[in-house]
Amino acid sequence: MKQVRQLFDFYINSSIHVALAVFSMTYVTLLELGLPTDWPLFCFVFFSTITGYNFVKYFGMAKFHHRRLAGRLKIIQVFSLMCFLLMLYFMWQLTPETIIYILVFGVVTFFYAIPFLPKRFFLDQQKNLRNIGGIKVYVIALVWAGVTVLLPVLDKNGVFTWDVWLTAIQRFLLVMLLMLPFEIRDLQYDSLKLATIPQKMGVKNTKIMGVVGGVVFFGIEFLKNQLSQKLILLTLTITLITLLCIVFADKKKSDYYSSFWVESVPIIWLVLHLVF
Repeated sequence: MKQVRQLFDFYINSSIHVALAVFSMTYVTLLELGLPTDWPLFCFVFFSTITGYNFVKYFGMAKFHHRRLAGRLKIIQVFSLMCFLLMLYFMWQLTPETIIYILVFGVVTFFYAIPFLPKRFFLDQQKNLRNIGGIKVYVIALVWAGVTVLLPVLDKNGVFTWDVWLTAIQRFLLVMLLMLPFEIRDLQYDSLKLATIPQKMGVKNTKIMGVVGGVVFFGIEFLKNQLSQKLILLTLTITLITLLCIVFADKKKSDYYSSFWVESVPIIWLVLHLVF
């Protein structure tokens, strides 16, 4: 049982689960917009997510404590290096325009983790984008929307229609909503200087804002030119699941509540698409 728990912890801590979530959102985009399946793109998104997330999460540890790294962290580093190499392999199978677009998001990820800002912009000792008050959730939502919606469209046909932009806005909102349980969970750990949404609004108002955001997310579906009963029902279902995750979020909840269950929402979304 202990080995199963360790394996599950590695699955979460090595960002495999979040990579499956990003992969799922990308796949959902292709299904909703009627674009052909693109496995090199899927593989790139999967391995780049692991690389990017682990770089952001473990950069500080690798830089300042490399001689005292725990065995598990060393394994994650080796695993991340393998994923980085696979990411490069699949990236070169994409179009040149797509690669340029990818590099832009790569720069954002780099500055999200690396200290580079002057102290007057900054809050704690680490002067990077992720620690600027109130900006973290928006950066993550922007990157997810860009990677899971705009990237596959650019790689397949480059035609950014009205429906594509609405889908990107929906994805931005959904990721922001899925971030709320994480921010509620981290209330007891985050510095007040981070100015997260629950810190500024309180838990109750954050949940109310989440419900309103969910309604907007679902309502945008009716503004699209290509409407279908299936997509409306699937969007409604994923909206309700997301709102339940927000309503039941609590700072006393187990880390697995957010890191596994909340991040499973995009995976559930893809499964529903494939089943129905």
